[in-house]
Amino acid sequence: MDEYITVKDESKGKYAEKHSRFLSFLVPCFDEAAASNAINAKRKEFFDARHVVYAYVLADGTARFSDDGEPHGTAGKPVLEILKSSGIKNAALIVVRYFGGILLGTGGLVRAYTGAATEAVANARKVKISEGEEFSVSLSYGDYDKFIFLLKEYGAQVLSTDFLDNVKVSFCVQSDKSENCIKGINEAFSSSVLPKFEKKTEIFAEI
Repeated sequence: MDEYITVKDESKGKYAEKHSRFLSFLVPCFDEAAASNAINAKRKEFFDARHVVYAYVLADGTARFSDDGEPHGTAGKPVLEILKSSGIKNAALIVVRYFGGILLGTGGLVRAYTGAATEAVANARKVKISEGEEFSVSLSYGDYDKFIFLLKEYGAQVLSTDFLDNVKVSFCVQSDKSENCIKGINEAFSSSVLPKFEKKTEIFAEI
């Protein structure tokens, strides 16, 4: 899995042009089914809107858009370009338009949809997702502080900690750092602390 940037949760934006209102929403979605669900949810929520334009980009390279009745190239494509230029993947960018009674023309439509989409992207809380490996380990209370300090040196994330007879720690580290991390732990504790590989995972880091 290649490293990529997505959004933590839904963000919003808005734009007004000659009495037409444009409401924008950037929604995380990890496959086409989730993107479709997000788009349909907005259509249901804003059932009285004139247009519900969307674009989405997935981490596997899939990219789709719809003008939803607006003149070709004036709505969905500009929204898609904003999403692509942001570098955000696994997300759907949806712009709802309430018609204000005045035609905007090609330039006005592109400007409005671009403006609304840009604001939703600007308000997003971004996260970087990278491939990771999850490990579990059991260690003494005396080794715990040193172990946690060592994990921080390798950028590893603690997932859970159970304080029982010994301390049981579950942690994950980026795949490209895992070999050095485990080697560093073995050397620091003379192989008395032995992390056990559990599974491949994804690591989320807010940026």
